[in-house]
Amino acid sequence: QVQLVESGGGLVQPGGSLRLSCSASGFTTLDGYTTGWFRQVPGKDREREGLSIITSDGTTVYGDSAKGRFTISRDNAKGATDLQMNSLKPEDTAVYYCAAVFGVPPLRPGINQYEFDIWGQGTQVTVSS
Repeated sequence: QVQLVESGGGLVQPGGSLRLSCSASGFTTLDGYTTGWFRQVPGKDREREGLSIITSDGTTVYGDSAKGRFTISRDNAKGATDLQMNSLKPEDTAVYYCAAVFGVPPLRPGINQYEFDIWGQGTQVTVSS
């Protein structure tokens, strides 16, 4: 069974940066998979907000909240998908999840969590002074 594990979350001051990492196990390569990062505030958000996705050949899509501040990258051989987050704001506070699906979902605005069927357990990011 493929597993995803997020790491790199924590407490950061407004304007600071964090780099989240998503490590995949259960397969030797991410070739053929699309991976992405989502976030959700427990008790507030009914759905997980799509931040960014990246295909196996490097095509990227960014949600409005992430565009210009966050950068997604991946290493297919290592099975890792990272999210570099800069200029963090208090409203970025949430649980951040990585996700994967085999193939390529529609590459359009409005990243849909239901297009992904493999999920990590989440890592907390808190932006506060």
